[in-house]
Amino acid sequence: MAKPAPKYGPTRGEYLIRLAISGVGLAMLGGSIALQGWPEGPGLVEVVGFAGLFFGVSAIGALRGLLR
Repeated sequence: MAKPAPKYGPTRGEYLIRLAISGVGLAMLGGSIALQGWPEGPGLVEVVGFAGLFFGVSAIGALRGLLR
């Protein structure tokens, strides 16, 4: 029998969507670095720092939610 949906917080399906979007974002980030080369100067912080941090933390949070 299936577990009932939690009363509060995201459902398992929402965690899967978050994980999929984060994976696509990280793949696009990696693809752009592979095609365009490693950014220099402020672009390094913006592209790798902020985007990588955002998608990475989102993926880790989604995995934690799925494993609970």
